[in-house]
Amino acid sequence: MTRQPGPAAGDLRIGSVHAGASRPAVMAVINRSVDSFHVSEPTAESAVRAAAAAQEAGAAIVDIGGVRAGRGPHVGIQEEIDLVCPVIAAVHAQLPGLVISADTYRAPVAREALAAGARIVNDTWAGADPDLPFVAARAGAGLVCSHTGGLDPRTDAHRNRYGLLPDNVVDAVLTGVLDLAGRARRAGIPDHRILLDPTPDFGKNTRQSLRLLRSIDRFAQHGHPVLLAISRKDFIGESVDAQTPAARLPATLAATAYAVEHGAAVIRTHDVSETVDTIRMIGAITGAAEPLRSVRGLR
Repeated sequence: MTRQPGPAAGDLRIGSVHAGASRPAVMAVINRSVDSFHVSEPTAESAVRAAAAAQEAGAAIVDIGGVRAGRGPHVGIQEEIDLVCPVIAAVHAQLPGLVISADTYRAPVAREALAAGARIVNDTWAGADPDLPFVAARAGAGLVCSHTGGLDPRTDAHRNRYGLLPDNVVDAVLTGVLDLAGRARRAGIPDHRILLDPTPDFGKNTRQSLRLLRSIDRFAQHGHPVLLAISRKDFIGESVDAQTPAARLPATLAATAYAVEHGAAVIRTHDVSETVDTIRMIGAITGAAEPLRSVRGLR
């Protein structure tokens, strides 16, 4: 019997997903929140259809959330469970090859989401609920470790400072996510299921977020897969003066190409097919992947 090799340092291996810096996976955003900044799915049925379409377009992971990250109407724990768990259960049943991530910072929601079929907990609020690593570990799930500059959940950055030097923000964010990764490891989650997310925009201004993106390779050097969630974010818009999320796709794809070239293992996106093509093109240029079709000059 041939023994399968374990995951290399920095790879994500969970369910059907085996991704790394040279072969990043695409994570599609599925929002059930009624006030999402870009696109929401108004019904459970439309959310399941969106998940199927994302898989067809090339997504290996879908990230299903029920609460807007920023300010907005209060969503109670049971309300969040009711928004996301029926969708997770339906996607798990209908699309068994698709890895499901639950976008939540609350341990009770994560517990129900994992029971419904999720395999990753995407904690975008930097360990605000200290029980999350233990919930994920008991379920054999992955955990995203993020950084929010000390903000409470669903609050906005305002004049956050990280020191006097430009790289101080990188040092602070790297220290923060590695601390959370250490907690996750001590809870029982293996390195290949602990994702580091520098979390641009959360607790950062545009220049700080750009500095993080410029330094993404530093995050990829610590033996964990790096997740980058930059799709149509404010720092993207301010960088090119695209004032609405709808106008930010070209700049998002440019930033995605940079991140892929510098070690990101998972790209979270609202735009699956465009992101898949961007990753394929980077792979073709670098030699990490072959062209899907190559006939020019051969016939």
